[in-house]
Amino acid sequence: MAIPLAYNLRNLVVRKTTTIMTAFGIALTVAVLVADLALVHGLRTAFQASGNPQQILVLRKGATAEVSSSVTRQAYQDLKFMPGIAVNGAREPMASPEVVTVINLPSIDSPKGMNITLRGLPPAGMEMRDTKIQEGRWFRSGQREVVAGKSVAKRYPGARLGKRVRFGKGEWEVVGVMDGGQSAINSEIWGDLNQIGSDFNRQDSFSSILIRATDAAEVPALVRSLEDDRRLNVSAMSERDYYDRQTSAGAPMQFLGVLISAIMAVGSSFAAMNTMYAAVARRSKEIGTLRALGFSRGSIMLSFLVESLLLSMLGGILGCVLVLPLNNVTTGVGSFVTFSEIAFNFRVDPASMITGIAFAMVVGAIGGLFPARMAAHKDVLVALREV
Repeated sequence: MAIPLAYNLRNLVVRKTTTIMTAFGIALTVAVLVADLALVHGLRTAFQASGNPQQILVLRKGATAEVSSSVTRQAYQDLKFMPGIAVNGAREPMASPEVVTVINLPSIDSPKGMNITLRGLPPAGMEMRDTKIQEGRWFRSGQREVVAGKSVAKRYPGARLGKRVRFGKGEWEVVGVMDGGQSAINSEIWGDLNQIGSDFNRQDSFSSILIRATDAAEVPALVRSLEDDRRLNVSAMSERDYYDRQTSAGAPMQFLGVLISAIMAVGSSFAAMNTMYAAVARRSKEIGTLRALGFSRGSIMLSFLVESLLLSMLGGILGCVLVLPLNNVTTGVGSFVTFSEIAFNFRVDPASMITGIAFAMVVGAIGGLFPARMAAHKDVLVALREV
């Protein structure tokens, strides 16, 4: 015969001060874990939204990032007419040679400055990306004008619409703010390819070439053709694969968050254990009465374990509620691949919250197991005599 669940709920309500304090301790542990998962999920979302499965990024052979790559103009001329490359409405190949570097700008969080990705690209590169103007207009070819991603404009006061930023050989006017959806494009500044190439002495080479295949099924064959052509001396990968590799920027934070959560979980387990041991000590007569009424040791053990799980579930739900205000909050991390800051939003999704609540339940199960076992093994007569 099982003990009714109402019995456990009543006990939690009666001991409301202890219940709230223990639940809050578990909630803090869950909040750290869920916030960490939301941060990593937001970073992954930004990179996944950046890659087009139909597009290929071409770098110098051996290069792992655009900022450390150099592809010659001759290689660009040789590859842009290769079979399998799509053409636009004007029957021109959809290939965008680009110059990518980093510049330092003071931000709200770091007045001394942070590295920002600067991209010089032709009209074809803008056409190949799903980006729109949020404020102002696009830069004009041949002009010292730039467009900032919306995350850059938000976090860097000097890169807002109408401001002038200094890099390269002079000042550049910010004439627009672009919206790349959830992608990493929001963390970049774009300008005219030839102007930026001239300022950074990159007239004879490009950092990368972005090309679009006729369809996604053609991508693997086109990648092999590019890498097998010895004249080009390039490596190629799908744009999505390139951005997937950059999620390594979130690995240290994920490890640190899980480590902190694990350490806090030990403390939370002991807090739950102490709470349940105290409950067992105070309710000895209740336990003796339950045994006298015919409830088995197994039923009593299960009842106290359920009570601990309910307590931890309350803490898990409270922890998720504490983290909800972080949802869609913009933050940034430095990438070990691009050596620049990547801005993204926290993503508190249902999977993260379910993980947090499950984590709390594990903490509660560990913390409640031994007190529940102790309660189940109390002798009936001894329990009834205890005050």
